[in-house]
Amino acid sequence: MISFLFYTFLPLVVGIISSIFSDTMFYGVINKPPLSPPSIVFPIVWTILYLLLGYSSYRAKEDKKGLKLFYISLAINAIWSLVFFNLQNYLQGFILIIIMIILQIFIMIRFKKEDDLAFKLNIPYLIWLIYASYLSLGVYILNR
Repeated sequence: MISFLFYTFLPLVVGIISSIFSDTMFYGVINKPPLSPPSIVFPIVWTILYLLLGYSSYRAKEDKKGLKLFYISLAINAIWSLVFFNLQNYLQGFILIIIMIILQIFIMIRFKKEDDLAFKLNIPYLIWLIYASYLSLGVYILNR
């Protein structure tokens, strides 16, 4: 039971800590690309995604290499918030998301070998990362 709770909630805890240290106040006033969601969407989506990711990591916990990639990706995700929001370095934020997309594909390939559901639970996150890359690139282009 402790293992289940650890794996499932670790991404959510990392996300909460990252958001606490991220200065998002300016996001409402910068130029955003078309199809940008309202700010309230982000915490809802991220909570769901973090829980899906956590549960998928629990299901694939025997794949140590896959978990190592997962933890690296989680760390980059947390760093992205600081780079994008605190440093307002939109280009570097976009590059970090591209790295996360590539890592996510490798994670999904690894998890698929371990557990099909673990693989499927990662699909929404990959889709969100692709969408987030569009948003990040749009913010970069519109706010140079």
